[in-house]
Amino acid sequence: MRIASLIASATEIVAALGKAGQLVGVSHECDWPPEAVAGRAVLTRPELDVARKSLDIHQDVQKIVERGLGVYAIDIENLKRVRPDVIITQDQCDVCAVTFDDVAKAAQQCLQSDVKIVTLHPDSLEDIFKDILKVGEALQAASKAQKLVREIKNTMGEVARKTKDLKPKPRVVCLEWLNPLMAAGNWMPEMVEMAGGINGITKRGDHTKVMEWDELKAYNPDLVLVMPCGFKIEQSLKESAALKNFPGKVFVIDGNAYMNRPGPRVLESLYILAGLFWPDLFKNKIPKNSVVFGV
Repeated sequence: MRIASLIASATEIVAALGKAGQLVGVSHECDWPPEAVAGRAVLTRPELDVARKSLDIHQDVQKIVERGLGVYAIDIENLKRVRPDVIITQDQCDVCAVTFDDVAKAAQQCLQSDVKIVTLHPDSLEDIFKDILKVGEALQAASKAQKLVREIKNTMGEVARKTKDLKPKPRVVCLEWLNPLMAAGNWMPEMVEMAGGINGITKRGDHTKVMEWDELKAYNPDLVLVMPCGFKIEQSLKESAALKNFPGKVFVIDGNAYMNRPGPRVLESLYILAGLFWPDLFKNKIPKNSVVFGV
């Protein structure tokens, strides 16, 4: 089987199911695990400069979307060359990865008609688990996927039981973008609750929400977790002037690798949250280099 993964979380799922050796192409954002992506054809590219500050990126994205164009493009020649049997993509967010329509069009244009397109749509924590199972079915690794989901759920359940009765629970806001401010939704409110915190601005089941500074200040959080979608820590820290104005304690998290990547490392994301909320119990579980403490 020849697998093309067009989103980073799917690449991690493929690797966790023991199918990394069958990957023939990945997206430009796929970076984990390193051995799974090394030497693979890169099948997508951004249509804007993603190395700038959040406001500049946001404005460019708005312009591209208003023109009815995609934020990311597919490398048709590379896709044709690697000839995947299975393409894994997503249709949850048109500004996070190539769109489903673009994938379907590219597959029709240059691949055999029997290519299978597996579409993921992670709106919630349970959806992440469903997507892992969906990939397992597509890759003939259903039992491994079931085992992986069971292990992740059991361990996350243990964390939730340990934090359930801890007090006082910190008031938390998770920022998925810095300019404009966006509070994280989807699976993040549930994750904060499982880690023993009180999530602010958004609640379980909400999508990402654009918010005003006054709203953030009125919530008066104990902890502000900065985790811009697609940003590594170094890129987030370039906006340090804004970070110093936030109320409460500010922590910068590698949102690109953890919080915004709905794959197997959702467990490590929970450990990061629990470690920040309850350091005496969980700080030693926080992955190395995943957080800058007390910005």
